[in-house]
Amino acid sequence: MASVTLRGVKKSFQDTEILHGVDITIPEGSFTVLVGPSGCGKSTLLRMIAGLEEVTGGEIFIGDICVNNMQPKERDIAMVFQNYALYPHMTVRENMAFSLMLAKADKADSDARVKRASEILGLTALLERYPRQLSGGQRQRVAMGRAIVRDPQVFLFDEPLSNLDAKLRVQMRTEIKALHQRLKTTSVYVTHDQIEAMTMGDQIVVMRDGIIEQTGGPLELYENPVNVFVAGFIGSPSMNFLPGELRHNHGQTEVALHGGMRVVAKARLVGKDGQQVLFGTRPEHLVLDEEGSLTVKALVIEPTGADTFVACELGDTPVAVVFRQRVDIVPDQMLRLRPELEQSHLFDAKSGFVIQ
Repeated sequence: MASVTLRGVKKSFQDTEILHGVDITIPEGSFTVLVGPSGCGKSTLLRMIAGLEEVTGGEIFIGDICVNNMQPKERDIAMVFQNYALYPHMTVRENMAFSLMLAKADKADSDARVKRASEILGLTALLERYPRQLSGGQRQRVAMGRAIVRDPQVFLFDEPLSNLDAKLRVQMRTEIKALHQRLKTTSVYVTHDQIEAMTMGDQIVVMRDGIIEQTGGPLELYENPVNVFVAGFIGSPSMNFLPGELRHNHGQTEVALHGGMRVVAKARLVGKDGQQVLFGTRPEHLVLDEEGSLTVKALVIEPTGADTFVACELGDTPVAVVFRQRVDIVPDQMLRLRPELEQSHLFDAKSGFVIQ
């Protein structure tokens, strides 16, 4: 296995720049997830690491070797695609062994690698079947098995679970993570699903419009987002953003919300008096409290078993609340909520960046 380093990587299609100087360090043995909305450039970046797209500017290193001018087959990587890319006329065994056959590997060695990969992925009983005889999850395992037999320095995953149903996606997430923990091969995983990113990655790279917004561990991004985009993208349901104005009152910092309500900002959140801000609080950090500073109207109640999700509104601003305990709430009921201030965030309304 090897580290992957991107230095000032750019990509243009004709006169349109897609990636604007991307810098990423992917440590050896890590599971790094590139996440962001559709069109942010994450799949293009993955294809550039694989050598399937040319680099317009900057450098890509696998280990200590710059691979800009190397063919995909020379980079010692293996890629798992969204559509599995299996050969329909080949059995599972033949699909898994195909790259080894092209490399003219010794047959005994090839058979041993296929046997090992099939045992890891639970495919031993399916080796003589054809792709049409397999379920979506089984096909995805075969695609991963084909990558494993190559024993590459780096695994690249391009939204491999997007074609699976919700229950199978959860199962395959666990299997891919367990596979990485067993093989410890450097992995780069692309997804637009922030739940996948949070549950699978030990490093997450959040992208938007061809730039990196923030890089860090799952909890670091969740608890310390650098701007409104990251705060709203990471976490489900999304963080609430309440517009208001910053007020310094006798040594205490408050946010005067639109509508006349006020909330106290935690001590480390400082800014200019009168500054337009967004008070950020996650749905699970709002607590029912008769003396709470926020009065909201409940609109929709969605019990999910362990939690209860309540869609509310504060004036014209939507507010999402998640209660971990059972609550007896009905539509149109007025609720008093208390934000957990130590878990709150304050963002500049104009720039979107966090106020320190």
